[in-house]
Amino acid sequence: MQRVSLQPDDLDEQNRRFEQRPLAQPVFLNSVPKSGSHLLRNIVRMFVPVEQQYQADFIQYATLSQHKGAFESPMPLLSWGHLLFSDVSAIATAPARKILLVRDPYTWVLAKARFMLTDEFRGELDFLKTAPVTPDQLIQMTIFGIPRKNPSLRETYQYNAAAWLGPDVHLLRFEELREALRDLESEASSAYFAGIFAACGIGLPEDWRERVRIGADPARSGTARENLSGVARDLPDELNNLQRQQVDFACPGIRALLGYE
Repeated sequence: MQRVSLQPDDLDEQNRRFEQRPLAQPVFLNSVPKSGSHLLRNIVRMFVPVEQQYQADFIQYATLSQHKGAFESPMPLLSWGHLLFSDVSAIATAPARKILLVRDPYTWVLAKARFMLTDEFRGELDFLKTAPVTPDQLIQMTIFGIPRKNPSLRETYQYNAAAWLGPDVHLLRFEELREALRDLESEASSAYFAGIFAACGIGLPEDWRERVRIGADPARSGTARENLSGVARDLPDELNNLQRQQVDFACPGIRALLGYE
């Protein structure tokens, strides 16, 4: 399993500056990795008492048995993770309100490829940071995967996104979250965040904008692009036409299913 090394933040201290209302039901923030997971987590953390935040880890399928307390605790908890869909996952998360954050596969490929080259990403793919592979080859490895080392785009989006969709899951798109953050004073932004917090079972307090700004501050996110170190390859800002076709070939229909077409 790959490991992500991050510096601690001060959001617990920031959280305690505000009046917090207890959760009445567990909330699980699930996401496709590299889809703004820390951004969403940090925002929602500003609206939940610290004592009701399960901060042990990002919950994943391989470690789910160690973290079932996030969903079984007598006190409802906010938790987060990259949990693929399975019978075990569905049963474990049944008591929780579920939020699912996704990203356009076209930009996810570049975000994932870029992250694999950073100092913060450690594990059996470390060889790629110095291996003589071109940016195009790294992108292809991200799309199609590396056998027994790195899941493909199809595997990631099949089990971390598509399989979770249903009436009990509130779908969020990273691009819309980012757009809402650009103008917090707008009615559209207010309606957007009201929808997120309603799905979490959290009322929107009058000071919600200040809380969102604190949680969304890139300086408080160790995985924000501007805070990553060690990227040594000149990766493009957009996929070319061939690479987009490869994404569509690797996982046909996924962009339409998630609302990107």
